[in-house]
Amino acid sequence: MMKERNLSIDIFRGLTMTLMVFVNEFWKVFNVPHWMEHYATFEDGMGLSDIVFPMFLFAMGMSIPYALERRREKGYSTESTVGHILSRTFALLVMGAFICNQEARAMSGNRALWTFLMVVGFFLTWNQYPRDWKPSKWLKLAGGLLLACLAICYRTPDGELFEGLWWGILGQIGWMYLFCAVAYLLCRERQWILPLLWIAACGVNLMSVPMRDGHLLIGNNILVDLAGAIQLGKCYGAVMGLGGVILTLTEWKLQNRTMALRIGFGAAAAAVLMVVGMDFHKDWIVSKNLGTLHWCLFVMAISVALYTLLRFLERKGWTGWFKPLTPAGTATLTVYMIPYLFVALWVAVAPTPAPWLTGWVGVAKCALMAAVYIGCAWGLTKAGIKLKI
Repeated sequence: MMKERNLSIDIFRGLTMTLMVFVNEFWKVFNVPHWMEHYATFEDGMGLSDIVFPMFLFAMGMSIPYALERRREKGYSTESTVGHILSRTFALLVMGAFICNQEARAMSGNRALWTFLMVVGFFLTWNQYPRDWKPSKWLKLAGGLLLACLAICYRTPDGELFEGLWWGILGQIGWMYLFCAVAYLLCRERQWILPLLWIAACGVNLMSVPMRDGHLLIGNNILVDLAGAIQLGKCYGAVMGLGGVILTLTEWKLQNRTMALRIGFGAAAAAVLMVVGMDFHKDWIVSKNLGTLHWCLFVMAISVALYTLLRFLERKGWTGWFKPLTPAGTATLTVYMIPYLFVALWVAVAPTPAPWLTGWVGVAKCALMAAVYIGCAWGLTKAGIKLKI
């Protein structure tokens, strides 16, 4: 069971990545319906754009037990698995730092060329080359040297150098992957510790995020300081990632039960998460930017409900509708990188967004571009070009 690929996780991850590249296009159009956008920090609510990143963290958490158990059953040592975890984390941190510097800061020099070469460097370094193909090591070396040159040559108009900043989306995923993967590896034989870690992460979040009328605790405390020291921040990423890990482990424990019971469990879990989140809403606002706990719980409720539905559809064989989106679930990182090639072209041409790209016409354009990105990823995969870390 553990060796089998979980199609529902692929579909869940694919739908999440499709949404991610879709909402990331909103900056090029006008008057997108507000419920689709990111809500402001103190607006007390969440839009479609606010659920995408945490849903991806949840999907990442669901995948971790499958990936690590598959390595174990193939005979990989614990040391090898730790090295694999560190290697994947390093790749995500590097890519996240590059993208963060490209997006979040003004840049001197040719921004379009730098962005294009950045993506080329990513693909050279982390492409899934054929096994034992001799030129691959030289291509990887060329990619690494290209990225090093780009980082060294990077300057802002004020002369500031390349920085880690907040690591970007991929970097945040990398830190959460490291925490959740190491936690699972250490607690594999004592899985009851993982729910305790999840509760502790919830507690740190409550102590970190301001309430409607102040803070839960006055001043800093050692748990919040420790979370910051190990790059967990307000722990909302740990809440989402560990939640995904726990869902997979729970499903394994129920794998011999009837489908009706498993669906009932998923529905009940989603309902409990939603009710608990609503209870916290009395004292904290819903805010992605603040990383409030019930924002996490609401997204987890949506994620559990959606995954439960996908599991049901998978068992019924009703998953053919997902085939056009398959690259988003199996070549996820490739799909995420394709838009940056278009960004390089956009920056080079510097067009003014057409005024008629407004409202639902603009939304339709964003959906079309998401389809284009997925199609490009499909073509690259067929040509043997696929990011794999």
